[in-house]
Amino acid sequence: MQVSPVDDSLEQTELRGPRARTRKLMLDTAIALMQKGQTPSISDVAEAAQVSRATAYRYFPSQAALVHAVVDAGLGPILEWHSDSNDAEVRVQDLLKTSMPRILEFEATFKAALKLSLEQWAERQAGTFGDEPPFKRGHRVEMLQKAIAPLKHTLTEFQFQRLAKSLSLVYGLELLLVLKDMWGLEFEETQDIAAWTAGALVRTAIAEAGV
Repeated sequence: MQVSPVDDSLEQTELRGPRARTRKLMLDTAIALMQKGQTPSISDVAEAAQVSRATAYRYFPSQAALVHAVVDAGLGPILEWHSDSNDAEVRVQDLLKTSMPRILEFEATFKAALKLSLEQWAERQAGTFGDEPPFKRGHRVEMLQKAIAPLKHTLTEFQFQRLAKSLSLVYGLELLLVLKDMWGLEFEETQDIAAWTAGALVRTAIAEAGV
């Protein structure tokens, strides 16, 4: 994840200032709406937060920017995940254990974001997507590559990326969509299946590399 450098004094001023409070009000309002399963527009959030549309657009110039901010807030501590272990399997299991309860907590938010992504895809296919910036998903790519980083010099680049891509099938919202929504499993069982599958994938990748 790339973070633009910010002057500390300016950041502290903004955190204490009215602009920061207005932005937080809008973000909290958007989070509340998305936790109800809605995918709000800027106008929806402005109305609910009782601020003008002009003010709302100064903080979030597009629906994509708004939803990105809400998703990042929902992910919260997941984005700060770190492991000191040099064992890739241990790291992957820790990432799953850390992430999935949070993803469950904000399941409605992430489903609303997925809905926006799918709607925009359908509009692009139909040629009706306008000038609105697209909403793009992608944190999981970085998180999984970070989790298996100890294998960076053990696997070939192809093997490393294949493992990361394979693990993406058992990490994130889609895990809940398949196992919880389609199979009707309780969360604990989805966690167990994800951990079992992830462990098998890592061990298979290592075995194929002849380590």
